Amino acid sequence: MDYVFGFIGAGNMATAIIKGLVGNSVVEPDKICVCDVDMDKAQHLSTEIGIEVVSEAEKLAEMCHIIVLAVKPQNYAEVLEQIKGTMTEEKVIVSIAAGISINYVREQLGMKCPVVRVMPNTPLLLGKGATAICPSENVSTRDFGIVKSMFSLNGTAEVVEEKHMNSIISVNGSSPAYIYMFAKAVVEYAKSQGIDENTALKLFCATLEGSAAMLMESGDDPDTLIGKVCSKGGTTIEAVNKLNENNFCETIKEAMDACTKRAEELGK
Repeated sequence: MDYVFGFIGAGNMATAIIKGLVGNSVVEPDKICVCDVDMDKAQHLSTEIGIEVVSEAEKLAEMCHIIVLAVKPQNYAEVLEQIKGTMTEEKVIVSIAAGISINYVREQLGMKCPVVRVMPNTPLLLGKGATAICPSENVSTRDFGIVKSMFSLNGTAEVVEEKHMNSIISVNGSSPAYIYMFAKAVVEYAKSQGIDENTALKLFCATLEGSAAMLMESGDDPDTLIGKVCSKGGTTIEAVNKLNENNFCETIKEAMDACTKRAEELGK
């Protein structure tokens, strides 16, 4: 076997994972190969990091022990069909697509190979990812440790039962978009009040970071922390009351439910 890791797909997520592996000395660049329908993209990644480019997914699967499927859910059936002929039950598949179950991968390949189902998020690109990870029952301790390190070296990685993997997407995978929407609204309001956009963005991002630290380190639950910011007759309680009037929390939950349902649809 020539390579340890093979990446089918050379997009942003694959790039982030590969840079984490090489940058943290988990593996040498010459033990990683990549293929992509866009050969220019794969070649660019090769030139930048020093990994090898393989022209076909089938050939990549034959040469690698851990195969990362970094393609869209809609392309899984095609890719799995391409690698089916060279897969063995000793090789490990890492699936990072929304809604794709361990059983789906196995059924498409026609074998009970080890599969690690993963849901990362885009802050992984900055080494600040939050990744949910779920191994099949036959992933070895060694292989699981290697796969988990691919994501824990780029942020936080938490093991989640597969029955929760569709729902967890709304918690970590898609939630950056909700936060960006919140930031957009805050900054737009600040601009309407004549406040410099960059100043408002810096202050709000620092507030997000500090608030996250309070949630993780203070020992208080969200309701307690909300109460500590609000005071009777003050400014914050007015804002919180307005959010409650507009069903802020319920709207977030409805959005998360829509996310989960879409993940379930993608897996069918």
